[in-house]
Amino acid sequence: MTADSNPALFRTEAADGASPEGPVVKTGLPGEVHREHGPRARNTRAYLQYVAGKIGGAVVSLFAVLVTSFFLFRLIPGDPVKQMTGGRPVSAEQLAAMREEFGLDDPVWKQFVDYVGNVLTGDFGTSYQFHAPVMDKITDALPATLLLTGTAYILYTIIGIWLGTRTAWRNGGLGDRLHTGLALTLYSVPSFWLGLLLIIGFSVGVGPIPGMFPTGGMESGDKEGFGYVIDVAHHMILPVITLVAVGYAQTLLVMRSSLLDEMGSDYLTTARAKGLRDDLVRRRHAVPNAMLPTVTLMFVNLGTVVAGAILVETVFSWPGLGGLFYQALSVPDLPLVQGLFFVFAAAVIVMNTVADVIYPLLDPRVGR
Repeated sequence: MTADSNPALFRTEAADGASPEGPVVKTGLPGEVHREHGPRARNTRAYLQYVAGKIGGAVVSLFAVLVTSFFLFRLIPGDPVKQMTGGRPVSAEQLAAMREEFGLDDPVWKQFVDYVGNVLTGDFGTSYQFHAPVMDKITDALPATLLLTGTAYILYTIIGIWLGTRTAWRNGGLGDRLHTGLALTLYSVPSFWLGLLLIIGFSVGVGPIPGMFPTGGMESGDKEGFGYVIDVAHHMILPVITLVAVGYAQTLLVMRSSLLDEMGSDYLTTARAKGLRDDLVRRRHAVPNAMLPTVTLMFVNLGTVVAGAILVETVFSWPGLGGLFYQALSVPDLPLVQGLFFVFAAAVIVMNTVADVIYPLLDPRVGR
């Protein structure tokens, strides 16, 4: 039997898109079906290989952070055991017993092996100054950090994207020059310095003008119910303004630069030639394509939400992870410093990895 005598039997069905494994090809034998691996299957394999590579790189980075956090903070001058005594007279026998209790008399290699083994089980050790598990201290301080930095993150992301879009679309105008100049200025300002200025101007007061906001802390301690919520919000205003002022500037500049790169593209000219309004061209065509670098920045900044803002929290005496890290450094409280450093770095690494994994889904040119 030939193909000419029964062309239907040897027909090739171009089921393009009907199967994720590729088009189906029927041969002359009943029930025998072969599947070809088409572009979709190849793209899926390439994407999975890309994801596996990114995850592997993240694991290597986490281990490097683990090594760095152990050895780096042992270079800090000072004896943590003596710091724990608070200056009280302590005998040499008592100091030796404390060093033995915390394993400080063991060789460095043994301390490192024990540290890695404990971290793999979620145990970062016991804080020297608080005499409590490190993870408990981190868990207690995390909600305050998420409240402060999470609120600031949402605000400066929305403001930065909106203003970046507006300034780029009106490139060269008065608003563009004012907003870009202000963003460049705030982006270069140290956050702790800006926080101190806000405290002087709005907490302490200038001249006859009294201060309107607390100088620090998270609450007054004498409020309950809805009054407590208002009290916490009152304490948040200045640190949130500080974080938003620095954070929105970076988002604005990235969004503005990305949109300017898109504005000369042919597809925007085509959209305008079809009679679309300028507002629709911006919202439906230009902004979605310009958002790709900004999405990466958003995920990177999302990692810093967990890491907190060490300097800002310290300036405003905010009881979060940043303030806890500053307290741990002053001792030095090695287990607490190491645990916080690892958590900070892990949050950034994980968010960077998530951004790398999602980016090819937004831009098919990446990871193929």
